[in-house]
Amino acid sequence: MAAHAPLKIGVALGSGSARGWSHIGVLKQLMAMGIEPDVVAGTSIGALVGSCYAAGKLQQLEDWVVSLGWRDVVSLLDVKFSGGLIEGRKVFQFFREHLPDYSFKDLDKKFAAVATDLESGREVWLQHGHLAEAVRSSISLPGLFTPYRTQNGRYLVDGGLVNPVPVSLCRALGADLVIAVNLNAELVGRHLRSSRRMSEEFAADSPAPVTDAEELPPESGEASEEQKELRRAESDFFSKVSQLFSDWGQREPANAAGTTPGMMEVMASSINIMQDRVTRSRMAGDPPDLVLTPRLAHIGLMEFYRAAEAIAEGEKTVHLAEPQLYDLLGEELPEHS
Repeated sequence: MAAHAPLKIGVALGSGSARGWSHIGVLKQLMAMGIEPDVVAGTSIGALVGSCYAAGKLQQLEDWVVSLGWRDVVSLLDVKFSGGLIEGRKVFQFFREHLPDYSFKDLDKKFAAVATDLESGREVWLQHGHLAEAVRSSISLPGLFTPYRTQNGRYLVDGGLVNPVPVSLCRALGADLVIAVNLNAELVGRHLRSSRRMSEEFAADSPAPVTDAEELPPESGEASEEQKELRRAESDFFSKVSQLFSDWGQREPANAAGTTPGMMEVMASSINIMQDRVTRSRMAGDPPDLVLTPRLAHIGLMEFYRAAEAIAEGEKTVHLAEPQLYDLLGEELPEHS
């Protein structure tokens, strides 16, 4: 009797902005268990992490992101005010340094990214050409990053608009078993509540209205000189945003009745709602074999400086799912587990 071909394992890495650093932890823990995905599909931040994994550069990516402080994140935000607040050029410095001129054919694993055609609204599967261009397209969150213009004149934006957790793409790439990583669970309303709470904490110290208070690192007691400097840097950046959108309304001072949501709060909460609903719908129609849901609702949209925390949560999520993973693969659970 002929031996059965080994099952191809796929991982679908979902969108989630700063929460997406947890994908690094998920992939690391899977490999520590001896589970090495053959196929990777990624949307938005999932495309960024997935591409580095497929290129054998996951460790380099981790080393970079855990070194990011709040100041570094602010320095990467190159304000554009044309199609989005951030041009995104500085964000891809890592690619220029570590993945120069990489194309899909250079990858060690089968990989594809999801983007959205801004004109037609169609889902676009990116599987050919330059890797950095595909990732830049997939991660172009509407209103935040400027759309990516392709050589044929199409504008592509974040794939999370149409397929936040790309299970269908993973199967199309040949995966027999699909492990999905959903970063959008339990998000609805969290961004707004956390932003209001932190707004009240920092209102007295901020020299200018804080447009998105969740960008500030948590603190206790009296603010240090470094924390005050970080607040000034944030105020300088968001003052440019507030000048452009002054007619749209800005955050009102904190009072007993609460605060009026700022522009960034409204946008982030709306994105959370949209991605939660689309994720539920897509996975109901094409369910994965296993869903991993790192508990990351406390990490804000742009809190990229919390990478170590997100990565640890990704590792923990996989560890807790070990029994289901081994059962899925038809293997015995190791005694040490």
